[in-house]
Amino acid sequence: MQSVLTIAGSDSSGGAGIQADIKTITAHKLYATSAITALTAQNTTGVRAIHNSPAEFVGQQLDAIFEDIPPDAVKIGMVSSPEIIQIISEKLRDYGAMNIVVDPVMVSTSGSKLLKDEAQDNLCRLLLPIASVITPNIPEAQVLSGMEINSLEDMEEAAKIIGSKIYGGVLIKGGHLSATATDLLYYDGEFNWYRQEHIDNPNTHGTGCTLSSAIACNLAMGYDLPEAIANAKKYITGALKAGLNLGKGSGPLNHMYAL
Repeated sequence: MQSVLTIAGSDSSGGAGIQADIKTITAHKLYATSAITALTAQNTTGVRAIHNSPAEFVGQQLDAIFEDIPPDAVKIGMVSSPEIIQIISEKLRDYGAMNIVVDPVMVSTSGSKLLKDEAQDNLCRLLLPIASVITPNIPEAQVLSGMEINSLEDMEEAAKIIGSKIYGGVLIKGGHLSATATDLLYYDGEFNWYRQEHIDNPNTHGTGCTLSSAIACNLAMGYDLPEAIANAKKYITGALKAGLNLGKGSGPLNHMYAL
């Protein structure tokens, strides 16, 4: 059985972060391991508090995993301090980690900045260059490219700019732009568009975490990057279509819809 390591924050409501990742990995019939970067007090209506793990402890978690159950893929989500980012990049390089999927949690859907400048600099300088693929949303892609994105053509231009700075693929999630779930992968000098039907479901808590984890699962199973993303998109469409409705705010997905 292949294993997938998730490096992310814990979501006490179970809809995003480590919990969403483990559910996604399990739904793909793979073995999930984890390194927790932060504890959060949150639910479907918002985040109340964040308690970061000490960077040294994050490193110890990674040592424990790689020395015993080396992962076939790695998904990285919430990394909120420059020290945590640095130790993650050092450990992944030391252990020769492969199939690294980075969800650069930098800007919220509403446009709020989630990373301080020093942490953002470390993310761009240390983590993104070792990724097999990064999965920014439109606001994050605007930060990474330094340009506004208002059209599909802008997405292509931004993807090329970001792609010139890293070695892996760039998957820009275009949900902010259109009524269809249209994402763009720029990889190996080529554009790949993914157009899925738009699901009329307001409960989208954890969709970014889930998509990046599903991509990591498919890479661990041996699919190439374009096919891994296509499979992951089908999975998240099914999880949204299942229509789970929990909580008073934007609720979670049904990660186990196929079971």
